[in-house]
Amino acid sequence: MKKIILSACVMFITIAAYGQRDKGTVTLQPKVGLNMATLTNDNDADSRFAPVVGAEVEVQATDMVSFSGGLLYSMQGAKGKIGNVDGTVKLDYINVPIHANVYVAHGFAVKLGVQPGFLINNKVKVSQNGVNAEVDLEKSLKAAGIDAKLNKVDISIPVGVSYEFSNINIDARYNWGVTKIIDEDSSKNSVFQITVGYKFAL
Repeated sequence: MKKIILSACVMFITIAAYGQRDKGTVTLQPKVGLNMATLTNDNDADSRFAPVVGAEVEVQATDMVSFSGGLLYSMQGAKGKIGNVDGTVKLDYINVPIHANVYVAHGFAVKLGVQPGFLINNKVKVSQNGVNAEVDLEKSLKAAGIDAKLNKVDISIPVGVSYEFSNINIDARYNWGVTKIIDEDSSKNSVFQITVGYKFAL
């Protein structure tokens, strides 16, 4: 029995170590994926499905721990419906995710970090009876008599997991918004994100 347990432990250690990169290794990972984005504190908001694309650099600090930073173009916002009018709030950001990654098993990592984001596009699209219109969100708020400005910098807390095999990396994370979209409103970004990337050693 002791030999069996010992053999199992050796196998587990081997599997856990396999797929992890050596200390000091640096990789570049172009990636593309899909956001399922919405806004918090809005019961009428539905998810906006939109792409995310960019790249991340990862530095292996130890056999089990690495740190990564990235640059992502992320299409966020939410969808909603009032009567027969469909609306889509389009908030597009350049996000800079910074993570600590802990490899807990064969190719499998858990991650936690912080993500500043910079608003580069804000639109609202409305559709009614086949007629579409898209206007600047901030200007539409002013036209409605709402004196409010969108926050140009967004801070969120990303938490997630990833799995790597043959240099292909599948990443699933949730970005929990900390910053209000508008100071006069309590809504924040809420984004589930799935991406696929390929790691190149630098």
